[in-house]
Amino acid sequence: MIDTIEKEDNLISEEEAAQYDRQIRLWGLDAQKRLRGSRVLLVGLRGLGAEVAKNLILAGVKGLTLLDHEQVTEESRRAQFLIPVDADGQNQAQASLDRAQLLNPMVEVKADTDAVESKPDDFFFQFDAVCLTRCSKDLMVRVDQLCASRNIKVFCGDVFGYHGYMFSDLGQEHHYVEEKPKVVKGSNEANDGPEAKKPKGDPSETTMVKKTISFCSLKAALEVDWSNEKAKNNLKRIPVDYFLLQVLLKFRTDKGRDPQPDSFAEDSQLLLQIRDDVLETMGLSSELLPNTFVSYCFSEMAPVCAVVGGVLGQELVKALSQRDAPHRNFFFFDGLKGSGVVDYFGSK
Repeated sequence: MIDTIEKEDNLISEEEAAQYDRQIRLWGLDAQKRLRGSRVLLVGLRGLGAEVAKNLILAGVKGLTLLDHEQVTEESRRAQFLIPVDADGQNQAQASLDRAQLLNPMVEVKADTDAVESKPDDFFFQFDAVCLTRCSKDLMVRVDQLCASRNIKVFCGDVFGYHGYMFSDLGQEHHYVEEKPKVVKGSNEANDGPEAKKPKGDPSETTMVKKTISFCSLKAALEVDWSNEKAKNNLKRIPVDYFLLQVLLKFRTDKGRDPQPDSFAEDSQLLLQIRDDVLETMGLSSELLPNTFVSYCFSEMAPVCAVVGGVLGQELVKALSQRDAPHRNFFFFDGLKGSGVVDYFGSK
């Protein structure tokens, strides 16, 4: 059911009303109150993480924890606008904290310098949503399964060169409201023709419709059995970026890092080998992912971070506010084509 707003929370301060005036006009006071009561964990403070942090802080969540154990380097801050240029060697989360907090003093922004892998299970249970970037496949699957048991919303995302993706798991039953034109019943008067019997929508009047939607787990979305007849029939509509993601996650697992520009020749050959192995394991042809992909998946590009971070931030806001239909469940962005794709891999 839609989360109710308690009576003692019905009042909003004048300062908050002024700060969030645009949002309140856009998605309503109750949705803003749900946002204001939400705490989010954001893992990974590179370019994509900075974009997501910005969008959540400006939207007005209650609290945002920035978790990252890595140190700032020249490469890591190229697409990261929250880190000062003189912060090399500092922790990425800590270096991002001051500028992040300045975006909106009403949001409690914290930095955590631990490695996410070291966190115990119950650490994640204090949040309403967890957003994972730059994490291994095994870690993302683990956190998704943990959070599913507590009805905590999980988002994953990454940017690899010209390519980026987002995944969301909002649970078996995600409830939300959607604004629809109010249906006006046809007149009872006798009229000729079928048009007189059809209800009509009046765009000047709207009504809020409650809906429920189910999501599949990350494990199910990444471990599709492509020998299954139904999966085979859907293969043509699956974007090639889905298989590129599988290759890049395997590279991250094997090497403990992402492909790096300063080892382009070596990493390109390894990516091609991993592609062959991954697609063979799936029972698919390596031709599905042409060799040219290795030229466009190195480093983070700021424009791609902005696009994917915008979508990821928007989906987090929609999920926490329970307002409007969410993407279900993958979003892929290909900077070479300038387009995004949403695909659905079924419910849990």
